[in-house]
Amino acid sequence: MDNSTQESNLGAENVVTYESPYPIYAMAFSSTTTATNSHALRRHHNSNHHRIAVGSFIEEFSNRVDILSFDDETLTLKSDPSRSFEHPYPPTKLMFQPNSSLRKSHDLLASSGDYLRLWEVKDASTEPLTVLNNSKSSEYCAPLTSFDWNEVEPRRIGTSSIDTTCTIWDIERGIVETQLIAHDKEVYDIAWGESGVFASVSADGSVRIFDLRDKEHSTIIYESPQPDTPLLRLAWNKQDLRYMATILMDSNKVVILDIRSPATPVAELERHGASVNAIAWAPHSSRHICSAGDDAQALIWELPTVAGPNGIDPMLMYSAGTEINQLQWSPVQPDWIGIAFANKLQLLKV
Repeated sequence: MDNSTQESNLGAENVVTYESPYPIYAMAFSSTTTATNSHALRRHHNSNHHRIAVGSFIEEFSNRVDILSFDDETLTLKSDPSRSFEHPYPPTKLMFQPNSSLRKSHDLLASSGDYLRLWEVKDASTEPLTVLNNSKSSEYCAPLTSFDWNEVEPRRIGTSSIDTTCTIWDIERGIVETQLIAHDKEVYDIAWGESGVFASVSADGSVRIFDLRDKEHSTIIYESPQPDTPLLRLAWNKQDLRYMATILMDSNKVVILDIRSPATPVAELERHGASVNAIAWAPHSSRHICSAGDDAQALIWELPTVAGPNGIDPMLMYSAGTEINQLQWSPVQPDWIGIAFANKLQLLKV
């Protein structure tokens, strides 16, 4: 990645596009690489294929998750129909098991919607593994807005729900480790910091940190300047756990927080021309973050050690042509970022 702070635009040669038959929203990169070494390729090099899951966003029960294969040598992005599968309702989030590079041919994929579901992505098919349901009454379930898979403790997944709770699952045993009333209103996102610490954001406008060793208490580290302005997304910087980022509903700002100094953001990134919809920290650098929004822009920022008086400008920008709904930064190929808008997934080489 070019470290100059000069703003630059991404050219078409750095973009790979996949067009879906339907609108897409949820998206996930696998942390597993599947090598293909056919006779033709073996003479030259082994080609690496990277799995990407994309979920449809159709406002009815029947939806789909497509498993794509991305070849970073030929820059091709293809759907694999044998591994695509039906999904009830649009998945609100998809995520592959983190750091699962030991399982070369099989991948675990989680999805949220009506319930938390686990799927096994194999070479020629995808099989449903479990449906994790904590609802006490069988006829009603509170939809899940999001979830996060714990990198340090991969048996743990935390979910957030519109019923004000966060639920921590032990997916190996298929049981609830704990369920907390986390906020006063709907919880919109959840992110792990370390094995037993997570944070969440809510329609009540707060960012709260929870420690599983002391479930009775939480720490509020930020509240919306205007009361009851919902916070929609939360991203915890895995390279430097002091920092997290959040976005407010109908706001063009990305708010950067330092958990050591609650209440006051350390930076506010304000160069989007409309609402921000998605944020992602770089997986390989503690200083870079990407944001995307309704202005059709994906912006990459380098956070300075000290912010200047006139704010921070992005170092790289890409225009998608229409509102960007989703953004993910590849954990194993840090020079590729995925964005979703309308019925397209685009991979941007940064």
